Amino acid sequence: MEIVPSRRQLDAAAAAGSGGTGALPTYRAAPQLEVRLEEFELFAIDRLRVLKGISDGLSRGKRPEEMEKLVSELWKTHMRHQDPAETLNKDIISHFVLRLVYCRTEELRKWFLSMETTLFRYRFRLETSESQKKLMTDFQLPYKALPRSEFEVVKDKLSQVARSIGQSANVESVFFKVPFEEVPDLVSSRRVFLSKGYAYVAMSQVVSLVVTQFRCNISKALVLTNRKWMATIKEQEKDRLTPIVEALSNAYFGPDYSQPKDAVEISLKDIDQLAKSSFPLCMRHMLDKLRENHHLKHGGRMQFGLFLKGAGLKLEDALAFWRAEFSQKVGSERFDKEYAYSIRHNYGKEGKRTDYTPYSCQKIISATPGVGDHHGCPYRHFGEENLRAALNKMGVSGHALEEIMDKVKNRHYQLACTLTFEATHGVSCDSGINHPNQYFSESQRVLRAKNQTVESKSAT
Repeated sequence: MEIVPSRRQLDAAAAAGSGGTGALPTYRAAPQLEVRLEEFELFAIDRLRVLKGISDGLSRGKRPEEMEKLVSELWKTHMRHQDPAETLNKDIISHFVLRLVYCRTEELRKWFLSMETTLFRYRFRLETSESQKKLMTDFQLPYKALPRSEFEVVKDKLSQVARSIGQSANVESVFFKVPFEEVPDLVSSRRVFLSKGYAYVAMSQVVSLVVTQFRCNISKALVLTNRKWMATIKEQEKDRLTPIVEALSNAYFGPDYSQPKDAVEISLKDIDQLAKSSFPLCMRHMLDKLRENHHLKHGGRMQFGLFLKGAGLKLEDALAFWRAEFSQKVGSERFDKEYAYSIRHNYGKEGKRTDYTPYSCQKIISATPGVGDHHGCPYRHFGEENLRAALNKMGVSGHALEEIMDKVKNRHYQLACTLTFEATHGVSCDSGINHPNQYFSESQRVLRAKNQTVESKSAT
């Protein structure tokens, strides 16, 4: 079994730390342990499930108390280790692996920094008061508790602020006097008393001080990690770690849609009707362009063809489907010579006979369509006017449409697709849409349930 020495691979991430007292690390230094190659990837995947769950919760506008519960559940579900003694190592290793994964571009760094900071914030809040004080020491925060004499001077002001946020400020309360710019979230929400450039922060609010320092440390570390990655590690590990690292940021962790769920089959005559009822916007768009132009470029053929395969279109029907369209433009003979092979290849009948998997939302979103291409994610690549028109065509309007457009503006493309599903089907989709074939399967399930309800009512 292959071993990955941490001081060679993970040391690139050592600009901010793994140290810390208790169960919550501060990730200041890379772990002094050996990491098996399979753990390198599996630990990172488990942590990614947590971070992506947090991202979805934030983009759905969950309240702080809901987020605290969500973070706790995500952590318990994905970050436990079968050996309890190894749980902390899994925490540290997974962070440093993802630091390598997400250091590579500014967009990746921004997302990782935001999610890790949010994760740390809620984990810190779950720590005991004693542990929180130790973490303040770990971060070397230069703040001392407010002396009794100074507390008496501002006690009334502190009490007013405390009452306004449902807390108390008495002689036992501990406060810290800090420069106001170091707690911008508390200042903006008017949760602290301000005087002469200082904010008076209660012990119950020190999470803001610690999180600010944590965010600063991780931000600097990501930049340094990127330099080391580009300078040495990417090339040194091109045959081993680099492919894993580069794939993880676009990884899909949901069900396998290389085969249709429940052995479902769709027929040629049903494709247009199914597109109207159950295809996500990206697939509707490509079908419309295929019908219009009788051709799709390679990216479109791969994205749409594998989707149809995962939805239940058999190879013989797939060949007939594509031949019927392409032959109108290039002729049957050219189709058989230039295009039929790739269709059979996607179904594992040619070449290496690999059973290719339909593209996930993450892979589709990360695509960069060129001129004349129609693949990719409409929520990302359409202009506002075209996207509104496409959604109107699906029957989405009013408040639902504006909510979708708001998510698009904030780059929450998968959530925008989820809201489209909810608007067109009249049901909630708490799991979120992560795959076009998930959209199709969920749509068919909802429609079958509605039809059964109608039939039951008719029978009675």
